[in-house]
Amino acid sequence: MQFIDRAEIEVEGGKGGDGIVAFRREKYVPAGGPAGGNGGKGGSVILKAEENLQTLLDFRYARRFKADDGKRGGPNNCTGAMGKDIIIEVPCGTVIYDLETEEILGDLVENGQTLCVAQGGKGGLGNKHFLSNQNRAPEYALPGLEGEHRNLRLELKLLAEVGIIGLPNAGKSTLIASLSAARPKIADYPFTTLVPNLGVVRKPTGDGTVFADIPGLIAGAHEGIGLGHEFLRHIERTRLLLHLVDVTSADPIADYEVIQQELNAYGRGLSDRPQIIALNKVDACDQDTLDLISKELQQLSESPTFAISAVTKTGVEELLQVIWVML
Repeated sequence: MQFIDRAEIEVEGGKGGDGIVAFRREKYVPAGGPAGGNGGKGGSVILKAEENLQTLLDFRYARRFKADDGKRGGPNNCTGAMGKDIIIEVPCGTVIYDLETEEILGDLVENGQTLCVAQGGKGGLGNKHFLSNQNRAPEYALPGLEGEHRNLRLELKLLAEVGIIGLPNAGKSTLIASLSAARPKIADYPFTTLVPNLGVVRKPTGDGTVFADIPGLIAGAHEGIGLGHEFLRHIERTRLLLHLVDVTSADPIADYEVIQQELNAYGRGLSDRPQIIALNKVDACDQDTLDLISKELQQLSESPTFAISAVTKTGVEELLQVIWVML
């Protein structure tokens, strides 16, 4: 399935039905008077969060949505039928922006949560509405109003409690594959992972916690370099960041600092999010080098530091125990 986390759509509420001019002319109803009914309200466009959806792929092919128009009023004071609402399902975690004003219209987080993004137009008034002592036989009615029209931008921010961050090839995909049933692409070259991967990790209590592997963070990611600018927003909702550092790289300390600088530059509170540092690939590193890296990192950060191997699962269980406590 192709992962699409941003889309632009056009929505329009239905037009209200027109009111009509009508009079009662039954044989046994003397001075029947005006009896034109009001038009029905136009349908609205409603977004609904659906937990079974994981991407905004559907909006690549369907971008315009218009609700049904209301029906015109009828004789004998009959109000026209209301237009049918159109309900559009989006993944949980979708943020809705007005394209013209950049205003956030809503944030659909919980399954079944709804947001009306385009109200239907009000129905027009029939001539019955204008009856008065001064005008006993009004011969005019009002047309229905147009529905709201909006251009929207939808942005998906994944709902995960733990975000796994680090430079390309730090072992993020390997770790999430070893912890969960997720099967991301894994290879020995940078930018193997091009989209975020979600995996559910089981707690000892039996319930699951969602981990997200965030790809493509490199120096300058907050400015659009690499893939990080596209996916940094996916860790905005996480409660805890798991920072993987490759101990076999040329300069693990510099790698750590690059990611921290990107979190600071991106803002939105990411730099203040609780973190755990995991020194990965310890199975390919001698103990003296590992001790030196660990000591230097502890001087730079107060975050707890663990030595693990995502491949052999060395130290992974101890890491998970601390994650459960911090959550």
